[in-house]
Amino acid sequence: MGVQIHPTALVAKGAELAEGVVVGPFCIVGEQAKIGADTRLRSHVVVDGRTEVGARNDIHPFAVLGGPPQHTAYRGEDTRLVIGDDNIIREHATMNIGTAAGGGVTTVGSKGLYMIESHVGHDCVLGDSIILTKQATLGGHCQLGDFVIVGGLAAVHQHIRVGRHAMIGGLAAVVKDVIPYGSVWGNHAHLEGLNLVGLKRRGFSRESINTLRAAYRLLFADEGTFQERLEDTAGTYAESAEVMEIIDFIRADASRPLCLPDRDL
Repeated sequence: MGVQIHPTALVAKGAELAEGVVVGPFCIVGEQAKIGADTRLRSHVVVDGRTEVGARNDIHPFAVLGGPPQHTAYRGEDTRLVIGDDNIIREHATMNIGTAAGGGVTTVGSKGLYMIESHVGHDCVLGDSIILTKQATLGGHCQLGDFVIVGGLAAVHQHIRVGRHAMIGGLAAVVKDVIPYGSVWGNHAHLEGLNLVGLKRRGFSRESINTLRAAYRLLFADEGTFQERLEDTAGTYAESAEVMEIIDFIRADASRPLCLPDRDL
């Protein structure tokens, strides 16, 4: 099946559309856009800037992909947005290209669900199987690991890291890094525990989950300094890949603040 372009759509000369692409009514595709095989632009979709969209994406009305960064320092530099395969991008979702100062590329992985009015800011790096629910917002330079879920109306501050399999609750304001497998809620967000529901749904074994829970209790106990507990946890659970993922996440940038449990609750 060849490319299908509705008569009301505007596809600029220079745009690259792979086999099976469908461009629906009133869509606009810019001259630097590249759209992968079997991707569907339903209607009123804008693909602007130097944007690469992978295969089999389903993009719903009024989504805007590749718009300029919402950053006062942007001066029209030749930066990019790269989107993977098999994503569902719902109505009014927005994803911006990168900035020269931020590395120049906004990266979105594969198999994600980006719900209505969700936003991916400039220079973000997103993994696979991510869900941004209604009006979830990512500031610039955020890093989200695979399987992260961001609840409705939640906002993630710029430069925040969120580890794999973490859950951010609805309306949360996240201003500190979130450990892998963590679950955070509130304004400002604090750590509520582990994302146990998500771990069970994704097939983690009971043994792995129990090990994570024990390591969590040790890492965030009241006794000793956090650095002492970090080293104790690393030594005690060195054979657990999941626990060491949390340890490595924290050690990767020890200068950054973490979402911690709220002792006052």
